[in-house]
Amino acid sequence: MTKAPVKSVRRMSDITPERLADLNSGIAETTVLTECLAIDFAQLMKTAFPDTPAQMHQEMAAPATGFTARMALAAQLLHDHGKTNLSDLNTHSSDTIRGWACYFIAQQQHFSLHEKLEQIRPLADDHHFGVREWAWLALRNDLIAEPELSFTLLQPWTNDPSYKIRRYACEAVRPRGVWCAHFNLLKTQPELALTILEALRSDPEIYVQDSVANWLNDASKTTPDWVQSLCNRWQQESSSPATTRICKRALRTINK
Repeated sequence: MTKAPVKSVRRMSDITPERLADLNSGIAETTVLTECLAIDFAQLMKTAFPDTPAQMHQEMAAPATGFTARMALAAQLLHDHGKTNLSDLNTHSSDTIRGWACYFIAQQQHFSLHEKLEQIRPLADDHHFGVREWAWLALRNDLIAEPELSFTLLQPWTNDPSYKIRRYACEAVRPRGVWCAHFNLLKTQPELALTILEALRSDPEIYVQDSVANWLNDASKTTPDWVQSLCNRWQQESSSPATTRICKRALRTINK
């Protein structure tokens, strides 16, 4: 029997009980952020990992500060439980659980930044938009803690055949973010990440272009002259429509 198509969701009240049950059991992927926010993490953990104790489910059910904090808490509980492997998480049918995998990797204190990035790479290339976001959000603090190493390790990703990996290289080190810590060093010294930006200035994929433009728009809020100068140079050096589009979007705050 073929399942009915997922109903358009704008509010949590739009999610049918049947659809929510599929999401909470981990057999379905979310289609929009509203569905991500509606998932009962305690129920999902209980169903996907039935050997986890009730105390963990209770901790997961208790309110946490912010959605990213809940994601990190789920990964921490599974990590501390000691009976869950990364392979149980990073190939799961639930995008939320694959998101937990990102934070599970971040929990590995014995991993170097290079090792964490290599472990998270398949998740950065995931087909689901949400998992790709968790992949960089989960390592955000690690990247901020070792900025020079971060730029060095991510620069080769800008040449990857996958546009998702190329986008990760830029998105992961944006100066600002709504759901993450700010990269304060880049607010005042954006030129430190220039090798990443330069490599992507004419990227043919809109997904990557938007990331570069948003990166520069972030920087324009604290270093507008630097961003303006960079865009002027890029437009002089490149006739690519991609570069033109990036610069136009990058200067949207300056040109208000």
